Amino acid sequence: MTKDAIKNMKVHMDKTVEALRHEYQKVRTGRANLGLLDDIKVDYYGTPSPLSQVATLAVPEPRTITLQPWEAKLIPAIEKAIMNANLGLTPANDGKLIRLNLPVLTEERRKDIVKQLKKLAEDAKVAVRNIRRDANDELKRLEKEKKISEDDLKRSEKEVQDATNSYVARIDEVLAHKEKEVMEV
Repeated sequence: MTKDAIKNMKVHMDKTVEALRHEYQKVRTGRANLGLLDDIKVDYYGTPSPLSQVATLAVPEPRTITLQPWEAKLIPAIEKAIMNANLGLTPANDGKLIRLNLPVLTEERRKDIVKQLKKLAEDAKVAVRNIRRDANDELKRLEKEKKISEDDLKRSEKEVQDATNSYVARIDEVLAHKEKEVMEV
């Protein structure tokens, strides 16, 4: 029974770390990343469709993203969708290809982005701690219902805390990696 509670807790903590990684992909750094465009939808014959389903996306250079629409008449709709996404990017097209040039980030902007990254990491740590609390509550409930002994409870609580420390350390690693990427000139 304690194994189920701990396994369930680890699954939720894994999802929290993955969600943080996904959020970090959306944060604009000095380097081109297709993750920036993940949430952009284009009106394709009346249906909002992800950019990746209406164009070929590529990163030919470190600061450039290119989009090659499958139909040339989609170019204005794609440009409009990118402008409406408020990414701070201005699309340029040559009739067949749309280019997004990522400007070099100023030192001040980099520091703002790092603050944003740290806030996202802290939110993830709070989520992990909430998952820990729920797991401990479940273990205490099992002990109260006499399904596990007091010794099992203590052992399991230590295992829960060790797992929590491990996931907090993983979040710190993800943050450090992204922070290094942002501060790289």
